[in-house]
Amino acid sequence: MPDQSARDQILDAAEKRARMAGYHGFSFRDLAEDVGIKSSSVHYHFPTKGELAEALARRYTLRVAEKLGDPDDLAPGAGRARVVSLFRDALLIDDRMCLCGLFGAERDALPPPVAAAVADFFGLILDYLERAPAAVRRGEKPAALLARLEGALILARALNDPGLFDEATAAPDS
Repeated sequence: MPDQSARDQILDAAEKRARMAGYHGFSFRDLAEDVGIKSSSVHYHFPTKGELAEALARRYTLRVAEKLGDPDDLAPGAGRARVVSLFRDALLIDDRMCLCGLFGAERDALPPPVAAAVADFFGLILDYLERAPAAVRRGEKPAALLARLEGALILARALNDPGLFDEATAAPDS
């Protein structure tokens, strides 16, 4: 995309690699090759990998917030459907893990600003589920739903069986 800035191209390449292999799964040299620039150009935009990963997590969170929209304007249950679709799309459309899910698993190895950006992502989702009407079912906690979604994504990818995502996230029989 000629109209896309080098910074955005770097972030796109980093997101693709990070959603497959985590924080330590890519280098500036990899990103430079992906974008078709010198690694010094990657360093120009992001002096450290931590700064790159923080920008990546913050951009990812912003995009998720935009996709979800305002939870106060939703019909009952629509917020849940939107959150579930984020994770389902990650699996079926992107064929990737949730960026912040992967980074969250690596929390102890992340620079503190990256860990904070990842925590902000999870805070956003939890707040959204709290505020959206009927996003969680009676007796269900937002954290339990979020954990089920992240776990279902891992399970479906690990076993290469997307149907497991739907099975793990389906409403229990009443």
